[in-house]
Amino acid sequence: MPTHPHQSAAHPGPTTGVVAALRKAAQELGFARLGVAPAARRDPRVHAQFRAWLAAGLGGPVQGWLMAHEPLRRDAESLLPGVQSVVMLATDHAAAEPGPAPPGRGRVSSYAWGDDYHDLLRQRVNALAAWLEARVPGCRTRGVVDSAPLAEREFGWMAGLGWFGKNAMLIHPHAGSHFFLTALLTDADLPADVPITVDHCGTCTACLDACPTGAFVAPRILDAARCISGLSIEERGPVPADLRPGMGDWIFGCDECQRVCPWNRLAPGTDEPTFQPRGGATSLDLADLLTLDEPAFRERFRGSPLLRAKRPGLLRSAAIALGNEAAHGTGTRSAGVVAALAGALADPHPLVRGAAAWALGRWRSAGATGAERLLAGRLAEETDDGVRSEISAALALTGGAAPEDPGA
Repeated sequence: MPTHPHQSAAHPGPTTGVVAALRKAAQELGFARLGVAPAARRDPRVHAQFRAWLAAGLGGPVQGWLMAHEPLRRDAESLLPGVQSVVMLATDHAAAEPGPAPPGRGRVSSYAWGDDYHDLLRQRVNALAAWLEARVPGCRTRGVVDSAPLAEREFGWMAGLGWFGKNAMLIHPHAGSHFFLTALLTDADLPADVPITVDHCGTCTACLDACPTGAFVAPRILDAARCISGLSIEERGPVPADLRPGMGDWIFGCDECQRVCPWNRLAPGTDEPTFQPRGGATSLDLADLLTLDEPAFRERFRGSPLLRAKRPGLLRSAAIALGNEAAHGTGTRSAGVVAALAGALADPHPLVRGAAAWALGRWRSAGATGAERLLAGRLAEETDDGVRSEISAALALTGGAAPEDPGA
């Protein structure tokens, strides 16, 4: 969420020498890098590409929000009237791990291992705003942390904080892509930095090749409807069945396109306590997640980015991850997995029940005992049409005939 505007009645004063001091103040507050972009001198081609991307319907679960806010996104004036400069700030977070989690555990994107970053970055940018207002009397500022209709990555590129990688991430030549962006808008006219115009990705296609769901339509063009991050965090309904196997053991976000990027070998990581893995764990026990009711979910993930997925979404992804284990040689765990999914099959939320049905179908197809009986029993009492369809599809997947449907 954006911070409230800091206002002063006076006019901005001289800004000579301010940026060097501002950069030092930002680093003292914990920001890793700072760049300045002019608010008005944007390349119109970049926003035109964004509009074309939206017109193609590639926004996935957040398509509607992005379309509604596209007019505001065109101009930073919508956030701070009279804005002259956008100070872009990079904060390094933990880097991705090299591979899958152990059986029975689900992976979480590295940026979400610790506490919610919004509060910390908001405090830092507010402090930097106060510093700038004191240094340039009369200037006005507004801090933006992630969720306002501001083209952060475009301004980050303009401010010299990286180039647009083929995975659509902003990549810094000395720090990779594992960093948060924060913006400080001001009506002070600050000297601007120079964008990185060289495409340092070259002929490399590692990120495009690594995407488990084939979410990249072309270099730098992401179909968010196929992206695991969007599916696991923003999607509020069932994950399309053809994309579930590609989710693997990811239950919140995905780091695959960053994990394989050669530039992330240079990612510095961080020792900031807020970003360290909670309890030292970078993955979560899937069976344990499926036991959480709403109060337990909120208590468990209080202050964590994982709240964003909401309980039904996170448990849906956990069930899918357990279903995917059936195809990867972990059949010796079948009894425990089936028991965990049996509980999820009776969950109060249909989204969780439907995902559990799909997962049980995968385990039954792999030879697990008891899965077909559980599915048939649930079908006899299930009233949600979507869940009934999932159960019927799961029963068909076993190769056996589905029992007569009492609701047919």
